Amino acid sequence: MQQHIPSGDISPRHHRVSKSRSRTVKGALAAAAATAGLLLSLIPGGAQAADNPYERGPAPTRSSIEALRGPYATSQTSVSSLSVRGFGGGTIYYPTSTADGTFGAIAVSPGFTAYQSSIAWLGPRLASQGFVVFTIDTNTTLDQPASRGDQLLAALDYLTQQSSVRSRVDASRLGVMGHSMGGGGTLEAAKDRPSLQAAIPLTGWNLDTTWPELKTPTMVIGADGDTIAPVLTHSKPFYNSLPGSLDKAYLELRGATHFTPNTSDTTIAKYSISWLKRFIDNDTRYEQFLCPLPSASLTIAEYRGNCPHTS
Repeated sequence: MQQHIPSGDISPRHHRVSKSRSRTVKGALAAAAATAGLLLSLIPGGAQAADNPYERGPAPTRSSIEALRGPYATSQTSVSSLSVRGFGGGTIYYPTSTADGTFGAIAVSPGFTAYQSSIAWLGPRLASQGFVVFTIDTNTTLDQPASRGDQLLAALDYLTQQSSVRSRVDASRLGVMGHSMGGGGTLEAAKDRPSLQAAIPLTGWNLDTTWPELKTPTMVIGADGDTIAPVLTHSKPFYNSLPGSLDKAYLELRGATHFTPNTSDTTIAKYSISWLKRFIDNDTRYEQFLCPLPSASLTIAEYRGNCPHTS
């Protein structure tokens, strides 16, 4: 006599097959998860790289940020003053590889009576760390800070909209730097364009010493031996006037002069790289070099700032 099983019941054989299939599916999912974890572990930065799409390059070390060159090979291209409007042309330094996608970018202005050659060392040094860097000439060597601020912004606009490397640049991740009056111009540019991600005035000069309106994370770099833009009347007032809620830092170089930023300098480079990486690339791997605050040393007379950073 044939046995009938009610439609709501499951036969022992069917139950065994279902359990077997379940174990197979679970095993496959576990294997897939393990494989994904392995692949993620092979990517520099691991899970953090997956969380931050702007992270570029291997995990940093003190040696890597102090090195004359970072992990990226670089190229450069000249921009004639005749082919641009609003600034005096310059040189673009950029990572040669496109494998990592787009990069953040920085425009850098020279100081009073100076040309881009005076800040040219920053081009390949920053670009090799994973940035597109535009060292510019100004319309005239006598241009004042407000004009230099406008020219930094014009250079960024050219870089992101018209330059031959515009496809390599993420237009939402931009910063400015400058020396002397170019440093004063850096503050002007940050005031005029709050969307900038980072600003670094280098022994900056500006008759306007109060900047409570700035919204851009700013690192002010001064020099203890500066007699042209003394820190007591320029860099320190700049820093002290920045809003308390802003991510900011003040680095005073020891044994340095107004013109120290015109030649390759490891202290300027390591903290500039860390600041630009932290705020243009949102790369918190560089927070370790900024927080806790660096102590006074043979090259640092004073360092102030807010920690931890919140941007």
